[in-house]
Amino acid sequence: MTDTPDMQDDAASKLAEINRRMAVALKAGGRAEGAAQLLAISKTKPAQAILPLIAAGQRHFGENRVQEAAEKWPALKAAHNGLELHLVGPLQTNKAKEAVALFDVIQTLDREKLARKLAALKQDHAKTQAVDTPFPRLFIQVNSGDEPQKSGVSPSELAAFYGLCTDKLGLDVAGLMCLPPHDEAAGPHFALLAKMAADLGVSQLSMGMSGDFETALSLGATHIRVGTALFGARD
Repeated sequence: MTDTPDMQDDAASKLAEINRRMAVALKAGGRAEGAAQLLAISKTKPAQAILPLIAAGQRHFGENRVQEAAEKWPALKAAHNGLELHLVGPLQTNKAKEAVALFDVIQTLDREKLARKLAALKQDHAKTQAVDTPFPRLFIQVNSGDEPQKSGVSPSELAAFYGLCTDKLGLDVAGLMCLPPHDEAAGPHFALLAKMAADLGVSQLSMGMSGDFETALSLGATHIRVGTALFGARD
């Protein structure tokens, strides 16, 4: 299957509209135009559906599953310069080594066992990898609503977990990520995440999706995760 001009035009139009809305929201919040990054969430979408967005200039993408990403992204990265891939779904410890090799950013650090595994992999990486292949940047996923069925560190346990990761295990934590409860207003959860990040001294905030990213940008998001508004409904 080959991209048609209609597919390419549609992708470019959707991308331009999201970027326009981002610019408006950032300006309204008194933030600089480039203060936040758009992640196109391409989970369940085949490589052929991703290519039109790459052609339209999008370079930052997110995937939920290591195995699915491994089937698509090595070839896409080899063919297109400057692509950055984020893991935004739960990471099993036995998939951590593969994730480190594949992703540029892991946004779902959420428990001690995974932190210890990533710390061991970071030590191995320092011994074996060239300087120009950095270890993935890490975000801690916060379960802002303390939902029992959802991954993430409880807000009440975040400071201790952050200390374990950074002070004891030597991990560099770049930011925080959250997925607010779907049946609650997202704004208070975004505000909580921003406060916790400020308290810890981390500057990056991954929050906001297709339906609420403008609210997230008004509250300090540095990364927004947009899938449906770019790709349409999931397969």
